[in-house]
This record gives sequence, structure tokens and C-alpha cells, in this order.
Amino acid sequence: MTLHEFYHAYIDCLNRQDWDELGRYVSDDVKHNGRSFGLSGYRSMLVKDFEDIPDLHFVIDRLACDPPLIAARLMFHCSPKDGFLGLKINGRRISFAENVFYEVKCGKIANVFSAIDKAAIESQIA
Repeated sequence: MTLHEFYHAYIDCLNRQDWDELGRYVSDDVKHNGRSFGLSGYRSMLVKDFEDIPDLHFVIDRLACDPPLIAARLMFHCSPKDGFLGLKINGRRISFAENVFYEVKCGKIANVFSAIDKAAIESQIA
């Protein structure tokens, strides 16, 4: 499986909320933005994201793969129930991008570096 195929399968796993399959794509000792999360912490973060944003759906806008790295721009069009990134959204529909870099080791995501375009959200709710 190419990194391109691997990443599409990973995003499909997230969108299906198939948490039992997450370990096929994510390392047991995964780090997120430099913090050791482990698979269980990473899974908990994602579960909470879907609880806070019931219509959350990951859409790949740009994807570049250069083994062992994956770079992606993900687009979101969703309605967080309450707050998001410290902003009061309260169910309003917002659109934003997330730029993410992944490092794959031994066939699984080992490091994730993520930045969300908070300014885009702020301009929509102003």
C-alpha cells in the first residue's frame, strides 16, 4: 500500500469513527504536536472531537507524500455544539482548514503536527 492509499484509508477510518481499526494506522506511542499521547489518548481526542462536533467530516483538500512523511490540508465544514478553540460557536456552521504533517514509522503514524486556521473561524463568527 502506498502512503497515498494508506492516508486515504486512515481518513476513511476517522470519518467512519471506526475506533477499533485506528490502531491499524496509528502507532501505540503516537505523539501529537510534540506531546506523547499514545494510541488511547489520540483515540480519546478524536472521540471528543466527534462528540463536540457531531457533523465532523474530514475532507482531503491537498495531499503530498514523501516517505516517511505525509503533508495534508484538510477542510472542514461543520457545526460545533458549543465552543471550539476557545471560540463560542454554539452550533453555527463554520468552515476552516487544518494543515497537518505526519511521520510514518513501521507502517503507522508516529508523529502528528497540526495547525488549524483559527483566524478563518474568527472572521466567520465576528
